[in-house]
Amino acid sequence: MRILIAEDDELIADALTRALKRAGYAVDNATTGSEADAALASQTYDLLVLDLGLPRMSGIEVLQRLRNRKSTCPVLILTARDGVQDRVTGLDAGADDYLTKPFALPELEARVRALTRRGTGQGRVVMLGPLRYDQADRSVTVDGHSLDLSARETGVLEVLVLRAGRLVSKEHLVDHLCGWGEEVSLNAIEVYVHRLRKKLESCVENRVESCAEGGRLRITTVRGLGYCMEKPDANANL
Repeated sequence: MRILIAEDDELIADALTRALKRAGYAVDNATTGSEADAALASQTYDLLVLDLGLPRMSGIEVLQRLRNRKSTCPVLILTARDGVQDRVTGLDAGADDYLTKPFALPELEARVRALTRRGTGQGRVVMLGPLRYDQADRSVTVDGHSLDLSARETGVLEVLVLRAGRLVSKEHLVDHLCGWGEEVSLNAIEVYVHRLRKKLESCVENRVESCAEGGRLRITTVRGLGYCMEKPDANANL
C-alpha cells in the first residue's frame, strides 16, 4: 500500500516515513501544500497523512481540492491544532480521522492500519480459500501454517489478495511497492511473484491438505498484462 505524508516538519516526516516503511508501506513525502496537491492529482494513494499548517497551500485546501476531485482516499489529519473547532473544520472538510501533535507512533500506526483497511473495503482479516491475510500485522498463513515472506513479497501478495480474481499489472504492483526515489524494476516484480509461487507450492510439499487440488492457491500470469490471484473453487474438496 502507498501512503503520502504531507508534512513540512522534517523530523516528524522522517520519523513517520521510517516507521511506516518498517511496517511495509511505500511512502512518498510532500513538504508543501502545492506539492501534496499535485501528487494527489496525478497518483493514487491508499492513505494521506496531512498536516494542516503547510506552506504554499493550507492542509484544509489540499483536502478540499482532493474531495472536489471525488477522491475517496482516506485522510488522517496530523496537526498541532487541538481546538474543537479545528477538529470540526477538518472532519467537515472530508478528513476520516484527526490526531494532534505530540502523538505516540504506535497510536498513529494503529490509526493508519484502521484507515487503510477501511479504504480497501475489506475487513481486518482477508480469507482466500486456505490463505489467511491479517492486515493489522501483515501476517500470512495457509491452513494455519505461517508463510515466511519478505516485506516486498508481502506487499505483492497483499495487492494480489485484495484484488483476487482481477488482473493486476506489473506497473500497478510497482506503484504500490515504491515511494519516490525508490526503484523496483518490472524484472524484480517477476522475481517476487516467482518466489511467492514457490512458497505457496511448498504447502503441497509440506502436506498441507487444503492447498491441494481445487483448493490450491494460484497466481496466474497473463502474458504482457500482469498477474491474477485465482480464487480457489468454493466447491473444491478442501
